[in-house]
Amino acid sequence: MTSTVPNAIEHADKHQPPITMFGPDFPYAYDDFLAHPAGLGQIPATGHGTEIAVIGGGLSGIVAAYELMKMGLKPVVYEADEIGGRLRTVGFDGCDPSLIAELGAMRFPPSSTALQHYIDLVGLETRPFPNPLAEVTPSTVVDLKGEAHYARTIDDLPEVYRQVAAAWNACLEEGADFSAMNQAMRERDVPRIREIWARLVEKLDDQTFYGFLCDSEAFKSFRHREIFGQVGFGTGGWDTDFPNSILEILRVVYTEADDHHRGIVGGSRQLPLRLWEREPQKIVHWPYGTSLAKLHDGTPKPAVTRLNRTAGNRITVTDAHGEIRTYRAAIFTAQSWMLLSKVDCDDSLFPIDHWTAVERTHYMESSKLFVPVDRPFWLDKAVDDRGNATGRDAMSMTLTDRMTRGTYLLDNGPDRPAVICLSYTWCDDSLKWLPLSANERMEVMLKSLGEIYPKVDIRKHIIGSPVTVSWESEPHFMGAFKANLPGHYRYQRRLFTHFMQDRLPEDKRGIFLAGDDISWTAGWAEGAVQTALNAVWGVMHHLGGATDPANPGPGDLYDEIAPVELPEE
Repeated sequence: MTSTVPNAIEHADKHQPPITMFGPDFPYAYDDFLAHPAGLGQIPATGHGTEIAVIGGGLSGIVAAYELMKMGLKPVVYEADEIGGRLRTVGFDGCDPSLIAELGAMRFPPSSTALQHYIDLVGLETRPFPNPLAEVTPSTVVDLKGEAHYARTIDDLPEVYRQVAAAWNACLEEGADFSAMNQAMRERDVPRIREIWARLVEKLDDQTFYGFLCDSEAFKSFRHREIFGQVGFGTGGWDTDFPNSILEILRVVYTEADDHHRGIVGGSRQLPLRLWEREPQKIVHWPYGTSLAKLHDGTPKPAVTRLNRTAGNRITVTDAHGEIRTYRAAIFTAQSWMLLSKVDCDDSLFPIDHWTAVERTHYMESSKLFVPVDRPFWLDKAVDDRGNATGRDAMSMTLTDRMTRGTYLLDNGPDRPAVICLSYTWCDDSLKWLPLSANERMEVMLKSLGEIYPKVDIRKHIIGSPVTVSWESEPHFMGAFKANLPGHYRYQRRLFTHFMQDRLPEDKRGIFLAGDDISWTAGWAEGAVQTALNAVWGVMHHLGGATDPANPGPGDLYDEIAPVELPEE
């Protein structure tokens, strides 16, 4: 286990089948759907060439557009900024172009099997990400209340950390049937998954993450809860998630979404960019050599400013250049709050209860700051006050209760320029940075890290200006990712199942919601891919198409695997 505080109980059998992030809410095997030689489905030949609006050029939008194009449709992609969305990879002015900062998604679990399909498809390479105490991470420092502990494994930390690890495992077993669910998901035992999850949804929908901990005898110690919040599991402290629904956290631990992360070599934005340029070998209607880029003459349409319904239940789109186009169907993959603010929408686009669900969506704030450095100096060996070697690294991946919270060290090999993520924070911790410029943020971070590493002069190694992001201030996002609050399960169900439009009045069909914040596993690129595939199935079905009987899609199996429906009264 590579987590600071393990989020799963180790299994004795190391040869168990791998888990996949299809999630307990909707246990559909998207990876099998994608891998099947029959493809994702087809539409009647009379529909070939039909234009479909795809609003948002992030991963979800590009995946949806790519698959629609392969079916013989003509996706028309609208993008307010740049292709990639929250897969945002940037460089440093004046520095080696190999130095990059992942301002959005930067680490992906092996359980993201649908995402991995596209990573493999476009020929991208991944490598282990240096999370706290991961095997690839040379060392980790946990600094709480002014006391720092150096570790290579959890066994190097004080006993209290192992007590916290044991408390979390006990809490999961007692309150959430962890082992039974984990095993059922590995075996893709859908009836068992649904049985366990239905009971937990009814029991825990109104419970916070923190309340779940407090209800456990294993976490009766406040000190243990405090340490768990500050250090957490997998990627670091999770106290910023304490107010959120425990169901959100259980989805993460069941699917091992916070374990064994890998990063994309060269940056995550390459994935949507390569799909944009890719010329699929199997394609209907379009000539060989067709790509999304070629269908758009290299550039997507600009931001959408208005969405409305017109005669025949068509969807009419107005863009920032004033162009108006009408479509038989549209997929909206941008951040859903855009429908409330940036895009002028007809109320008739969605049922009123869906509008309520969009309004109730809760987003997490998040900030990062990166600096380029001359080399991975943190691998230098530290010395004590007498100049004697300590055997420790000069600096380590750092978890702390100071302003920086999480500091990640990202190298490209010995003596080559490298990158430090000086700080990665969420929610209130992110809001503390919001008024500060990139340089002001860097100064505070260097001061905090200087208190942990008084003998390390980080500043002298910095070779370029910092780059930063606060997703809550980004005009086309207004937050990093969705995270349900207690009582929000019903809202999320409405949004996720929106692609099943036979259940909607005819005048509410034709526009499909997709994207990270529509998924059950928000905050993970896998959710963006899965909801894109749901929307593709929805558009295909809307236009009279169907899947091959040998490869049923998510809508074909919906009645067997539909998310638990809680009473509205």
